[in-house]
Amino acid sequence: MGISKTGLFTKKQNDLANIAKALGHPARIAILQHLVKASGCICNDLVGELGLAQPTISQHLKELKQMGLIQGSVEGTSICYCIDPKVWDKYKKIFSEFFVEIKTIDKECAPGCC
Repeated sequence: MGISKTGLFTKKQNDLANIAKALGHPARIAILQHLVKASGCICNDLVGELGLAQPTISQHLKELKQMGLIQGSVEGTSICYCIDPKVWDKYKKIFSEFFVEIKTIDKECAPGCC
């Protein structure tokens, strides 16, 4: 896409693309899965859990926080992170609406199509 072609698309399409971009790295998926599995805030070191360098984790946390998927709070010398349940549910709904059930086609596709 060009610099500002997002105006050609609906808000839902742009939102979905932005969410997909935020989820578009396996490290961010791993961070989110870890936070979901923890069922609460994580204050301990994610470096030990994920095996990534601290600057790498910090960059991915920043991306996730900008999208609103996670929230962080400072507690003493550490920052605690957790899933923002309202945003999580909103994004879950957006993906559910996108991945609608498709109707099965009874006839075959054109040769070479599938």
